[in-house]
Amino acid sequence: SPLIRATVGILITTIASKGELQNWPDLLPKLCSLLDSEDYNTCEGAFGALQKICEDSAEILDSDVLDRPLNIMIPKFLQFFKHSSPKIRSHAVACVNQFIISRTQALMLHIDSFIENLFALAGDEEAEVRKNVCRALVMLLEVRMDRLLPHMHNIVEYMLQRTQDQDENVALEACEFWLTLAEQPICKDVLVRHLPKLIPVLVNGMKYSDIDIILLKGDVEEDEAIPDSEQDIRPRFHRSRTVAQQHEEDGIEEDDDDDDEIDDDDTISDWNLRKCSAAALDVLANVYRDELLPHILPLLKELLFHHEWVVKESGILVLGAIAEGCMQGMIPYLPELIPHLIQCLSDKKALVRSITCWTLSRYAHWVVSQPPDTYLKPLMTELLKRILDSNKRVQEAACSAFATLEEEACTELVPYLAYILDTLVFAFSKYQHKNLLILYDAIGTLADSVGHHLNKPEYIQMLMPPLIQKWNMLKDEDKDLFPLLECLSSVATALQSGFLPYCEPVYQRCVNLVQKTLAQAMLNNAQPEQYEAPDKDFMIVALDLLSGLAEGLGGNIEQLVARSNILTLMYQCMQDKMPEVRQSSFALLGDLTKACFQHVKPCIADFMPILGTNLNPEFISVCNNATWAIGEISIQMGIEMQPYIPMVLHQLVEIINRPNTPKTLLENTAITIGRLGYVCPQEVAPMLQQFIRPWCTSLRNIRDNEEKDSAFRGICTMISVNPSGVIQDFIFFCDAVASWINPKDDLRDMFCKILHGFKNQVGDENWRRFSDQFPLPLKERLAAFYGV
Repeated sequence: SPLIRATVGILITTIASKGELQNWPDLLPKLCSLLDSEDYNTCEGAFGALQKICEDSAEILDSDVLDRPLNIMIPKFLQFFKHSSPKIRSHAVACVNQFIISRTQALMLHIDSFIENLFALAGDEEAEVRKNVCRALVMLLEVRMDRLLPHMHNIVEYMLQRTQDQDENVALEACEFWLTLAEQPICKDVLVRHLPKLIPVLVNGMKYSDIDIILLKGDVEEDEAIPDSEQDIRPRFHRSRTVAQQHEEDGIEEDDDDDDEIDDDDTISDWNLRKCSAAALDVLANVYRDELLPHILPLLKELLFHHEWVVKESGILVLGAIAEGCMQGMIPYLPELIPHLIQCLSDKKALVRSITCWTLSRYAHWVVSQPPDTYLKPLMTELLKRILDSNKRVQEAACSAFATLEEEACTELVPYLAYILDTLVFAFSKYQHKNLLILYDAIGTLADSVGHHLNKPEYIQMLMPPLIQKWNMLKDEDKDLFPLLECLSSVATALQSGFLPYCEPVYQRCVNLVQKTLAQAMLNNAQPEQYEAPDKDFMIVALDLLSGLAEGLGGNIEQLVARSNILTLMYQCMQDKMPEVRQSSFALLGDLTKACFQHVKPCIADFMPILGTNLNPEFISVCNNATWAIGEISIQMGIEMQPYIPMVLHQLVEIINRPNTPKTLLENTAITIGRLGYVCPQEVAPMLQQFIRPWCTSLRNIRDNEEKDSAFRGICTMISVNPSGVIQDFIFFCDAVASWINPKDDLRDMFCKILHGFKNQVGDENWRRFSDQFPLPLKERLAAFYGV
């Protein structure tokens, strides 16, 4: 009985992995000898067990612990690639496949014979064998490209056929090949001549299959009244607060936020051919850019206006998939395509409406760059209708798309706020569980995008009651609090004093959540078998909302802080072993320092050593927030910062000189070094030469603001204390000064004094020679603004 064989196989492998293979030394030799049995059932049973052992114990099989059994096993498996039984051929390939990614020595010795044997199986009539062959080739692309290159033309042709295999599992494995290849540097050259064949195959794979439509209930148009089942709701992850600087060219910053991956049908969030084809097309569009368009445009013309909804839907997905890579080349077609897509938002098929939301969000950047009445207004009007669609999938897609539009449009949305809030608030009463969580995100993003423009009594009156009603309904241990707290954090920051009437209960509950979580963690540390570990996300989200309150309310938060033990709790949070907890507590420390330093100051002696030990760039976000908090504290402390400089300065100078430090951390480090130098120039200036160059290059792209102002005052003060520290890198200082659009008068005078002082010091002739090295724009700017 195959069932009994399989069950025994599972038992053997479970015992082997739990009890460890070395404690059953004769298992592998026995199973390997059974492979040679004349009896098919014996051979198949042994192979089934071996395949599971290879999956579960790949690492230990490749170690000295067992005396390297793979040296015998791998050549043995390769012999079975030619076995007459398809089931056994499939087991043999699957066993060897376990050792590709780890570049197992025993396999690398036989790599050529392995590849040769794979090619021999290419046309196997058994789907499972073809699938394992495809899987092997995909993995070999990553680890032994050198061995595949000579055969690449044939492999590509083969994979083209397999991507169209009758068996969807084979097609899916083959489709992974294009995704993996697209990430290899040689992709562009290898694939270019195959594009005319490949693109239609990928596009064809992007249609919903009949089975997809059944699983997605694609024929159910109205389901808004049906409650969500628990498994509809994915776990969400809270992104802790990170403090960043604003840039001159904001909006062109590369987005760290991959919200727009091709995820248009997450009820079958299983990876399938449609998603894989779309992802491959997306990556290829990023490789070939506009060179891809001649292969795509003729297909798009046909698909987008097709009378069958399934075909039309796939065309809209194609258009979204190429948006990022082919944006430049698509621009001439957008004035015609965007209105067509806006029309598709009211298609009678829900699956067409939902994919159209996603595709339009991929072109939001362009839409916002045009006069608002042309596309933004009609798009927004239709998207808001879709937020109130009678189909849950469409509601979700529209809400996500609207959040993307909000991020792109920012204050362009201000004239339509009443209309937007009307819709979002109405959705509260309409949405089932899962979409409510996405609605919170759309509201939070709106608050981030329009900021203080939300602070009008009539808007507050619309928005706050439904949020507070949900807030009162949720229990402290309900995970739905996460997205609601995140949303409220954005709203509190935007509403500023407008949030005052709601702040006390919100503040109190956040402090309680932190306190509860810390208490639970202490119990769990003391008696882990009696008390379970708390979910620290509750504490992290609460700390972030407190930061939002401090930022929004400013000095108005003072009385709440005075009446609570938040600083004691923060002292514990800053020493938590979970980095995200520390990250959020340092953000809150910085915000409270700005809002009500009188309550923070008594704790500084306790806090500073902790901040110093967290200046470790291994934990980028923790380090970033600690750095920022130190800068805020120094501005408040003034000369009293002196005793703490040795705790932090060396680490900061080390970080600013580290190669590959992320931009945000570099900028915050530079600002904090500048601020420390501003309040304690005598202590910091001696190190000027060690940081001036990276300091100047990291701050030249930041927008004029208070933080930049205080940092530059610091650098000027340090230069006057230690002028020789800047001499070797003076051109970098000139460039950084020129990055100011309009500095305050007294700061401009400081710049003038240093520039003219340097010029007088070296003499006119030397200055002319020196300034001849300047790029022209820099030269002109310094002459115009500072007369040098």
